[in-house]
Amino acid sequence: MTVFDRILEARGLTGKTRSAFLSPDYAAKHDPFLLPDMDKAVERLVQARQQQEHIMIYGDYDIDGLTATSVLLDAFESFGFEHVESFIPNRFVEGYGLTIDAVERIAETGAQLIVTVDCGSLSEKEIIRAGELGVDIIVTDHHNVAPVQPPAIGVINPKRLLQDYPDEYENYILKPSSGMQGKIYPFLDLAGVGVAFKLVQALQTKLGGLEEGQEKWLLDLVALGTVCDIVTLRDENRANVFWGLKVLSRTRRPGLKALMAVSGVEQSKVNARSLGFGLGPRMNAAGRLETAQYSLDMLRASDPMDALEKAQRLDAMNVARRAEQDKIFKEALVQAEQYKDLPVLVVSSPGWNHGIIGIVAAKLLERYKKPTYVLEEMGEEAKGSARSYGDFSAADAIRASDDIVTKGGGHKLAAGVTLPTANIAAFRERVNQFYRDQNLFNQQALLLPKADVDADISEVTEELIEQLSQLEPFGSGNPQPVLRSNNLTVMYTRRMGAESQHAKLELRGDAGRSMQFLAFNAPKHFFVEPGESVHVWYQPDVNEWQGRRSVEGRLLHLELVE
Repeated sequence: MTVFDRILEARGLTGKTRSAFLSPDYAAKHDPFLLPDMDKAVERLVQARQQQEHIMIYGDYDIDGLTATSVLLDAFESFGFEHVESFIPNRFVEGYGLTIDAVERIAETGAQLIVTVDCGSLSEKEIIRAGELGVDIIVTDHHNVAPVQPPAIGVINPKRLLQDYPDEYENYILKPSSGMQGKIYPFLDLAGVGVAFKLVQALQTKLGGLEEGQEKWLLDLVALGTVCDIVTLRDENRANVFWGLKVLSRTRRPGLKALMAVSGVEQSKVNARSLGFGLGPRMNAAGRLETAQYSLDMLRASDPMDALEKAQRLDAMNVARRAEQDKIFKEALVQAEQYKDLPVLVVSSPGWNHGIIGIVAAKLLERYKKPTYVLEEMGEEAKGSARSYGDFSAADAIRASDDIVTKGGGHKLAAGVTLPTANIAAFRERVNQFYRDQNLFNQQALLLPKADVDADISEVTEELIEQLSQLEPFGSGNPQPVLRSNNLTVMYTRRMGAESQHAKLELRGDAGRSMQFLAFNAPKHFFVEPGESVHVWYQPDVNEWQGRRSVEGRLLHLELVE
């Protein structure tokens, strides 16, 4: 059995499952009306279309919310809605999600219906206020849900089904043995843009203007939002991103073309990594520093020169974001050293832009191997972001602190919190006690790479790397394969980089084949001596340099053989 076949088998991809995974079928999409309240939302939107009501799409300031907003703006125009606008909250003014102030301002514009994207599931008081002002709300979201749904026309959120039928799902997928097959939605980890796209598919069954199949041109936006929101790239998400990348490679959108150009992404070779590390950070930079409206304007631009100007502005903002991020990170490191013996880090300071501290939290987690909360102190109030890993839920720890925080929520691995500045020390104590109460152990081992299979380096060829490309798009739930090769002999080690921080190794297997491995910002134990024997975990790739091609490994982990 080849290495490729062994990897597929290790991932449970055999028989029909293998074929479906390697060749995702967009036509196998799930019935949108199996989502909660979809029928009510569609009925209300059909009425709005008949009466040409004023509609406000209420987005979010991250890429998921921005792409979802753009999907609905595009689709509603095709369906013939004539009075549709969008509202993107400002992180530094409204903050995340619906606010009463924003609802009141929208009501003053004459809007009769608000459709949220990527937010709204927990916005009961805001939805009640909208009702008092004569404004209906349809929620489309994928975040945590309330035990009792707010009084919206409909709350289209697949996570409601996980709350209502917890035993029917495994890893967000309806169990094959479930008696609810065909009765409830079978895949729950849609991004916010994925939920908005399901609303479009449902509306296609009731309204003209967007013929069946034409909605595929929206998949470039769906792919961008899905990849950047780091949802599981399985099931419907995989199909949407797989085909969305093909749409993106020939997208008609001047904004996305310009953004790829300034990001150094070759349009014909765009992949999931291009979205996560090229397009995504530039779009997010606007909302982190000023307003995400700049990114929406770029997505919606129709003139190529205007689009390029807007994309260049995002690129410049991303440069500024990186500089500010580096400054905050250095300051946070000093403070983190004071608390490094605690299982959970909580650091805070005035002047740490809360649009950027989520990235800093991720970098601290990577450095200290601990769940991390980073807070900006803003007078009497502090606002922060959390990043976690393994079995510790950042969002649940916030819920366990309900009595000392103002508000908070999010996901297991990423969350946000607002609290009185005076309560930061108590919050630090509370989340650390929550960690201890979970009786978690050996968590750091979960950060180590896990090999799909063992492979001799003689098996690692260009042909294998070409085969592995069939598994793309890579991302959450479908990571790039990791190989482990054992008992390799170190031929040489070379330090690289301005601070000698990178490592380049040549390792030889028992069969006499040698291969080079590269590690950026390598830990000290990667700098092994010639003659030593090691086990290595790595991702294979093809290196092209001055017309020469060679197979090399991106080194993820190394252990000395005792």
